[in-house]
Amino acid sequence: MAGTELSKTRQVYLALRDRIERGVFAREGGLPGEQALAAELMVSRVTLRRALAALEDEGLISRRRGAGTFLTERGKPQPIVVDMADVMPQLVAMGQATAVNLLEFDYVVALPSVSEALRLDDNALVQRSVRSRRIDAKPFSYLITCVPEPIGRLFSREELATQPLLSLLERAGHFADHASQDISAELATPEIARVLEVTVGAPLIALQRVVYDRAGRGIEHLRALYRPDRYAFRMELVRRGSNALRRWEPAGQQMHMMEAAS
Repeated sequence: MAGTELSKTRQVYLALRDRIERGVFAREGGLPGEQALAAELMVSRVTLRRALAALEDEGLISRRRGAGTFLTERGKPQPIVVDMADVMPQLVAMGQATAVNLLEFDYVVALPSVSEALRLDDNALVQRSVRSRRIDAKPFSYLITCVPEPIGRLFSREELATQPLLSLLERAGHFADHASQDISAELATPEIARVLEVTVGAPLIALQRVVYDRAGRGIEHLRALYRPDRYAFRMELVRRGSNALRRWEPAGQQMHMMEAAS
C-alpha cells in the first residue's frame, strides 16, 4: 500500500508540475483549493498535500494558511526568444547556458536511416551519444546524436559531457554550412519520461536535424525530444506576390524559437 501511495503522490506531483510549467496556474492566479484539486485529480487530500509539499520544497509554490497556494517567481514560466536566422551561434550559446548530463556514449554501426542521412557507407560506425539538458535545474531536452566515427574520434567523452557539440565539431575543423530539419510529435516512452520528468505517454516535440558541411558531407545527426511547455516555434509570415499568386512566406527568412525555460 505504501508503494501504491508513493506512486500516486509522484503522479500528482508530476501532473501539477506540468501544469505549473505550462503556465496554467499562472493564468488563473494560483492553484485551486485542496478539496477541489483533490477531487479533480481523484486522489485523497493526504496524497495531494504530499505532492504540494514536494513542489513547495522545490520552490515552485508557496502555501499560505487561510489564503491558498500560489506560484513563486520561480514557478512562473519566462520565455526566451532565439532568432533562428542566426541559429548556429545561438545553439552554441544555449549549450553553454544549460546543464548537460551525458547518459550514453559509444561507437556503434549506424542505423540505415542515420547512415543514409549522413551519406555514409553501409555498416559505417558512428559515435552515438544520449544527453539530457536542464535549464534552471529543470529538464528541458533529450538528445540522441550521431557523428561519423572519424569526426567523433577527435573529441572525448569527457569533452562532450562539458562542451556543446557544435563547438567540438568546429574545433575539429568541421564547420556547419547547412542543415535539414523536420519537426513532429512523439509520446514519451518510460525511459524518456523518467529523464524529462513527465508522465509516460506525454506528448513531446520531436525534432530531427541533419547538419552538413560546405562539401555536403553529413557531420551530425540529431534526434531531439523536447518538453512542449519549454520549447515552441514561432515564425513571422508575410504575404508576397500579387492577386491569386499571393502566398505566405517567412518574413525576412527569419524564424524564431521560443522556450519557456524558467
